[in-house]
Amino acid sequence: MFREMLRVKQQLPREECVRLLKEEKRGVLSVLGDDGYPYGMPLNHYYCEEDGRLYFHSGMKGHRVDALRRCPKASYCVYDQGFRRPGEWAFNVSSVIVFGTVMFIEDRETVYRIARALSHQFTSDEAYIEREIERFGPRTLLFALTPEHMTGKLVNES
Repeated sequence: MFREMLRVKQQLPREECVRLLKEEKRGVLSVLGDDGYPYGMPLNHYYCEEDGRLYFHSGMKGHRVDALRRCPKASYCVYDQGFRRPGEWAFNVSSVIVFGTVMFIEDRETVYRIARALSHQFTSDEAYIEREIERFGPRTLLFALTPEHMTGKLVNES
């Protein structure tokens, strides 16, 4: 069902893909948007090692939510800042693409727990996190992408 990578020498092992998902804070979620047009949006995410899912927060409505309710299949791409090898001008960039199905999380305790975990990626200010959850938590939609296929690669941009 999913294509294999053509340039297998560039393929990253699963452990490296998971490391990227845990360390990088942002990526692009792509869904099937209005009238069959692809719709990609930058988002921050939380990768949960316990269940292997990627979690995202959102408002309760909008293009993204409508698209995911129509078709829960999505892909999510994350890439790092890259590095240069000594004496080379080109960057070497690692990326991972996750294909899967999205489900909306209704349980408010789970929404708040994941919101806290996601927030801790950006700040350790507990008072700020709790204020934000108290203020926006009731109007926050949480959804999870359950991976069905994941590939990663290291590309030299030369």
